[in-house]
Amino acid sequence: MVRGFILVVHILLALMIIGLVLLQRGKGAEAGAGFGSGASGTVFGARGTSTLFSKLTAVFAALFFVTSLTLAYLGARTINEPTTVLERAAAQSAAAPPAQASTPVQAPAQGQAPAQGQAPAQGQAPAPAQAPPPAPEPVKK
Repeated sequence: MVRGFILVVHILLALMIIGLVLLQRGKGAEAGAGFGSGASGTVFGARGTSTLFSKLTAVFAALFFVTSLTLAYLGARTINEPTTVLERAAAQSAAAPPAQASTPVQAPAQGQAPAQGQAPAQGQAPAPAQAPPPAPEPVKK
């Protein structure tokens, strides 16, 4: 969440720096003003735009540098959080206490088949539904 917020601020700073650089007057603008082109007449005056925009550009560049370092630090840290659904499920099952049945299941006595819908007791094989037919006796000659 913090990483996403810093990334959004980082992108906004980059866009503001681009805008400020494009709004600034280039170094060759003073040469054109000397020949009467009228390029020196601006909203902030002849010197006002360069100082205001250059100061804002410097501030945004410093903030951009700080967010770059912060994102690099956050990206280099190892995250111990599970990243897949299976890892999250394994972590939750390991952290959760073992579930206990609300009603105990009574195992049938040995030799008896479990009731319908009831699983056989642990270590006991399930009882067959019917006894198998007797095997035929071998024929002697």
